[in-house]
Amino acid sequence: MNLPRLASREEWLTARKDLLKEEKEVTLRHEALNARRRELPMVKLDKEYVFEGIDGNASLLDTFEGRRQLIVYHFMFGPDDNEGHNSCSLMVDNMSHEEHLHALDTTIALVSRAPLSKLLAFKARMGWTIPWYSSFGSDFNYDFHVTNDESIAPVQYNYKDKTTLIERGTPWYVSGEWQGLSVFLRDGDEVYHTYSTYERGIEALVNTFNYLDLTPLGRQTHVTQIQFHDSHE
Repeated sequence: MNLPRLASREEWLTARKDLLKEEKEVTLRHEALNARRRELPMVKLDKEYVFEGIDGNASLLDTFEGRRQLIVYHFMFGPDDNEGHNSCSLMVDNMSHEEHLHALDTTIALVSRAPLSKLLAFKARMGWTIPWYSSFGSDFNYDFHVTNDESIAPVQYNYKDKTTLIERGTPWYVSGEWQGLSVFLRDGDEVYHTYSTYERGIEALVNTFNYLDLTPLGRQTHVTQIQFHDSHE
């Protein structure tokens, strides 16, 4: 392991101030991107989606739970899987105390294609409280491009079609379940889609990595190698 270069306090302070300038530039750029994201147009959703939740069938409007905004995390958990995906689980582990979002008129929920019984069993194992819905039997996952099956819908992931995915060296994305995050806005009973992101677009929401990025050793692993939190020794 390579340790950081040893320096005097004065040298460290000079280097830290130089880095601070770059950090502030990134912060300002990030704020500008956030503003542009809020200015994206929205798309009205006319299709009816039916989910299965703990209280029975639910529409997309129902999943808002009366709030104006909805954040959906598309969790990788297919109908034939016996447990959720490890990297998706890390993501949800970092979604604690959704009450803060609720206080700001925003609901967060998980959606997967696995049967509800599997979702609830895994949710109990992980100790999560976030609502989880099964989208099995609906077009939801296909329409928001987190399930790819060419026999059902054209392949697309992270705004790239099948040809592009193969050409860029990521052919695995052309089929199966994949993660993503989508944002919806409610105006009365009308629902609008405002934003979706995939792949590393979600990474900024994983605070485990945000903390590790501040340390000399960094992340020390790839997200796909993360274990379930109940598997650590």
